[in-house]
Amino acid sequence: MAGKLTTIGFDADDTLWHNERFFRITQERFADLLDEYTDPDHLMDRLLAAEKRNIGHYGFGIKGFVLSMIETALDVTEDRVPGPVIRALIDAGQDMLQHPVELLPHAREAVEALTGTHRVILITKGDLIDQERKLAQSGLGELFDGVEIVSDKTPAVYAEIFTRLGDGPETGLMAGNSMKSDVVPMVEAGGWGVYVPHGLVWEIEKAEAPDQSERYQTIDDLGALPDLVKRIEEG
Repeated sequence: MAGKLTTIGFDADDTLWHNERFFRITQERFADLLDEYTDPDHLMDRLLAAEKRNIGHYGFGIKGFVLSMIETALDVTEDRVPGPVIRALIDAGQDMLQHPVELLPHAREAVEALTGTHRVILITKGDLIDQERKLAQSGLGELFDGVEIVSDKTPAVYAEIFTRLGDGPETGLMAGNSMKSDVVPMVEAGGWGVYVPHGLVWEIEKAEAPDQSERYQTIDDLGALPDLVKRIEEG
């Protein structure tokens, strides 16, 4: 095992494969369905507020997103939303749950490059069935030494996972596209947090970068991760 890093964690959605763009497409469809009741900007503000309220009830994922859309549709129409609109929202959610998995550039190469020298684990949050489906379709499942599907990503969650599957967060690294979920809590847990930007970011996943920490790093894409790991270990 490497001296300074023994365990590498990867986020899944929008780090290894596309995800947020399907939410954006569905939001556009949502706006079209409700265009006679309210303008798109107001509708999206109401939807975001509903999602924030509902995370504690439904967790992260498509099912909670659909329920938040239905709630928002009821709110903006004062409970007068037509049945066919509700049906269309349910259909949209089912479409999202069946979308094919498309890997992001360098995803497979990065995971494969690190499997021979480190423990490699997947840490993702969201609906259990949907995340398992995407992992199976990705073809990456056999590369991971462990897979964790969690309800949220916090410093305590990272500390527990990297202790149980590795040698503690201090010798762990987490790479992902969410500053709030993948980077900041891992750094706070004592590990390395590597930000891999993605063009589309859910508003709820935005946070200030931990610029003052030497354990915060950013790369353009996953293709740069193996070399970054080597630099950290040599540094």
